[in-house]
Amino acid sequence: MKLSKIVITGLMFLFTLSIVLALGPSTLPSVKIKDLKGETVDTKSFNNEGKPFLVCFWATWCKPCIQELSLYHELYEQWQKETGIKIYAISIDDTRSSKKVAPFINGRGWKYDILLDENSEFRRAMNVNNPPHTFLVNSKGEVVWQHVGFAEGDEEELYKEFKALCDKEKGSK
Repeated sequence: MKLSKIVITGLMFLFTLSIVLALGPSTLPSVKIKDLKGETVDTKSFNNEGKPFLVCFWATWCKPCIQELSLYHELYEQWQKETGIKIYAISIDDTRSSKKVAPFINGRGWKYDILLDENSEFRRAMNVNNPPHTFLVNSKGEVVWQHVGFAEGDEEELYKEFKALCDKEKGSK
C-alpha cells in the first residue's frame, strides 16, 4: 500500500515537472514592494547590468533563511569578484514584524538589496510557500532555476548553477 502511494506521488511530481519544463522559463512578475527606506520598487525592474541575479525569499523568524543568507554573506565578496553576482533578499515579514528587518540586517552586515514584501503579493506571484526559496534569474528576467529550503552544501549547488548560467550567457553574446 505504501509503495503504491510513493509511486503515485512520484508520477504526479514527474508530470508536474514535465509541465513546468514544457512551459519554459517564466519572467519575474511586476509587483510593487518596498525597500528599507519605504520607497516603492517594481520587481520587474530587478536587474544586474545584463548579468544573472538571485531572488531569495526569507524572514527574520526563519532559522534556515538566516543560515542560508549568513553563509551567502561569507561568500558574497568572493562570488562578486568571480561572477558579479547580485542578490535581492525579499523579506516576507508582515507589517507587524517588518520593522525588525532593518536592525536585523544592520546587525549582520548583509550587503544584499533588501526589500519588504509585507503583503505577500510578490511571494504569491512567485508561488513561494515556505522560505527560504531562492530563484536564479537570467539577464532577460526569466526564472531559470529555483531551490526551496536550506542545508549545508546547497550554496555550492547554487553557485555552480549561477556560474554555468553566467558562462552560457557570456558565450551567447
